[in-house]
Amino acid sequence: MSAAVHSLATATDAFLNQLRARNYSDHTVAAYAEDIAHLAALMPDRAPENIEPHDIRRALATLHAKGMATSSLARTLSGWRSLFRYLSRQHGLNNNPCLGIRPPRGEKRLPHTLSPDEMAALLGSAPAESEADPLAIQDRAMFELMYSSGLRLAELIGLGLQSVDPASGEIRVLGKGRKERVVPVGSAALQAIQDWLAVRERVVRVEEAGSPPLFVGARGARVNPAVVRERLRRLALRHGVTQRVHPHALRHSFASHVLQSSGDLRAVQEMLGHASLSTTQVYTHLDFQHLAKVYDSAHPRAKRKP
Repeated sequence: MSAAVHSLATATDAFLNQLRARNYSDHTVAAYAEDIAHLAALMPDRAPENIEPHDIRRALATLHAKGMATSSLARTLSGWRSLFRYLSRQHGLNNNPCLGIRPPRGEKRLPHTLSPDEMAALLGSAPAESEADPLAIQDRAMFELMYSSGLRLAELIGLGLQSVDPASGEIRVLGKGRKERVVPVGSAALQAIQDWLAVRERVVRVEEAGSPPLFVGARGARVNPAVVRERLRRLALRHGVTQRVHPHALRHSFASHVLQSSGDLRAVQEMLGHASLSTTQVYTHLDFQHLAKVYDSAHPRAKRKP
């Protein structure tokens, strides 16, 4: 194995630099770094070529005993596996100690969604006192668009002024792995975006060079993810949506509602930008839950146990 990656720390730096060179997002690189940091903390003095499968199993067991969720264990193991795959291909590591190892199985949780009525309440008419507030108008545009087109938070933030085509009713999105896709935008979202663009210059005095962002913060720079989360939380409280609402719930709700109405799993997969249909299939379980609730409440002889 190359001496340049003889230590786990050096191997990690080389791996993360390769991800950056391949245009992985900062968020994805940080997630890989966090995953590998768990391994480095458990094996601070071990060189990559000296790590064996039983070491990986012991590390997973230790993290599990410390309370790490099974979903997080699966993601962490995936990060380790990617690191060793990189070292095998690029630096001559003889074996990948993560191959054939599976994380502990846990209960599979379904995505959190809002009902159509809850979405209607969340995106209902803006209160009169906020009509003159440009950022409140932007909030409506952001959240209408996330629900209308099933956008991830990072995709929303990455949009530029030229990303939306009002004439075709479509938006060009840069998704995971820097993959671009074009998705439709509903009329309510298009109108909300037009309303925002009409007042945007009251927030943005000087445009950024290159591709100016569609959505901005209070000082006119590209909006921060934490700001979007907080403004959605406040919007939900203001409109009486009592359950916790986060940006990804809008994407989940989009997928669930479109699938309930159309039954077209492939179309939902394309709009969400999922590489695998199996990722999208989780929403079929949500659809069945909806049908089961209707059956239980409507059939006179259902009487089924929950």
